[in-house]
Amino acid sequence: MSAAIVKELPETKTPFDWKRVVFILLGLGLFTLIYYCPSWPDAIDPKGEHFVLTKQAKGALAVFAVAATWWIFEVVPIGVTSLLIGTLQALFLIRKPAVAFKDFMDPSVLFIFGSVVIGMVFTKTGLTRRIAYKMLSIIGEKTSLIMLGCFIMTALLTHVMAHTAVAATMFPLLMAIYAMYTTETKPTNFGKCLFIGMAYVAGAGSIITLLGAARGAVALAFYKDMMHVDISFGTLSYYMFPVGWLMVFLLWGFFMLFCKPEKDRIPGLKEKATRMYRELGGITRNEILAAAIILGAVLLIAMKSFVPALKGLDKTGILLCSTILFFICNILKLDDLEDIPWNIILLFAGAMSIGFCLWETGAAKWLAVNWLVLFQKAPGVVFILGMAFFVLVMTNFIMNVAAIAISLPVALVIAPYLGVSGEVILFSALVTAGMPFILLIGAAPNAIAYNSKQFTTGEFLKFGVMASILLMVVLWVFVAFIWPMMGMEVFVK
Repeated sequence: MSAAIVKELPETKTPFDWKRVVFILLGLGLFTLIYYCPSWPDAIDPKGEHFVLTKQAKGALAVFAVAATWWIFEVVPIGVTSLLIGTLQALFLIRKPAVAFKDFMDPSVLFIFGSVVIGMVFTKTGLTRRIAYKMLSIIGEKTSLIMLGCFIMTALLTHVMAHTAVAATMFPLLMAIYAMYTTETKPTNFGKCLFIGMAYVAGAGSIITLLGAARGAVALAFYKDMMHVDISFGTLSYYMFPVGWLMVFLLWGFFMLFCKPEKDRIPGLKEKATRMYRELGGITRNEILAAAIILGAVLLIAMKSFVPALKGLDKTGILLCSTILFFICNILKLDDLEDIPWNIILLFAGAMSIGFCLWETGAAKWLAVNWLVLFQKAPGVVFILGMAFFVLVMTNFIMNVAAIAISLPVALVIAPYLGVSGEVILFSALVTAGMPFILLIGAAPNAIAYNSKQFTTGEFLKFGVMASILLMVVLWVFVAFIWPMMGMEVFVK
């Protein structure tokens, strides 16, 4: 009888995915080609110093090539590709296993974990729905204005808190808004605009103050050590404010042009949002407690920049205190850990590992010197944009702080020969370092947005290339015209 039942069961065959196999083999082929090819020539900076591409550095470039290929074409889950990064470093002795895998628990990765938990708490307690319904009842029914409102809120929040935390906070809010647009699981243009746009705008807003990301404070300290010039918080915001906010509105226009939502408006949304807000009733004990914990953590992190006594506190430690308090106060339970998007956490863990690998083996420095010396006889504006473009590309693969750190020393050596000031080099690098639009691993908001399942890595890449071209045009306008009018010394007399 059991045999008869087995015979009656329909045979299911999984179609062979040739495209997936081709890209798996392409990635492995690139790794093999780069790792085993003969030694490449040294990079030589303007001072005549040689930078050798060691076997380990060439190995780092090989890992970089296979990871980029697998990430872009999603041949396996993006978190699994991250595991490959650590595995290849260990197996091919590119770095010691203890070092390669330790990066998977870097404080930056744990900061992202803490930020994601905050987003979960917003959703579980109902704070997300309360904010979303109130916002929609004010903005109205037009999808273009809903998008603009979400973009402006995202940018404003990055002025006072880290863009990773902002993305984690905005994500559940956008999910609640999107649920009122459609109940279908199929991705939509509105979903792409909302989530990719949030990631891009979080980057644009984060360049405006020192609170939006760590890169600003680190870069200013680095510049002070090299050039003996102290650039203040106010000076940074003065020059970055117009760039950041112009990009916010241009990105809104960009998505309305290239990925216009299917619906112009959501009929009855305003009345529905108003009614649903009333139905939520009074604010609950868990909402008040969660809001107090989150606000306390955000304020402590923000005050680190102004209160000397708090400077010694680590921002990751502060944020993880909020995670612990959520469980102590029974806002979160053990089962909630299963809802954490570990694929995204692993993605960023792998990104940290490959970033440190390129940095510590000298591969990133070798790339920077080879690229920047191409512009040592170019016009000043071309050199500035060339340096900024390198930072833009590298920021998509390694930490933006590292991208700046490997580029600035070489650029500041070449700059005087071309009559270019160090200040414009610094600000141009900070602009592009804050907006890695091309790959998910470029910034935590990109990875958080991907969790919406509204777009593929290929779509993110397509929009990112176009948005990056837009960014470079905007930067050229500021370098050539606007920053000089604002008083920045672009060219040394």
